[in-house]
Amino acid sequence: MKRKRNAVDERRRRKMSTILWTALLAIITILLLYWEMTALLYILATLGVTALLAVVALADLRHSENMSDEPRRIDDSAAIASGITRQS
Repeated sequence: MKRKRNAVDERRRRKMSTILWTALLAIITILLLYWEMTALLYILATLGVTALLAVVALADLRHSENMSDEPRRIDDSAAIASGITRQS
């Protein structure tokens, strides 16, 4: 029971943290637009996209595929293209 409550509290804390970060970034963006600091906005947007691309590039997606409970799907795209029917 206590473990379940801790998990719920952890999710709630993470959700609140995400909401606060989003609100803070929105306020900063609005203030930069108000003060017409578009050059700084371009730089921040470029850095943000670069960070996002780095996170995606470093994500280990191959291992997450092995962790699923679903059976592995067979790629029949070459067989479909050549007209060969799949044999079970």
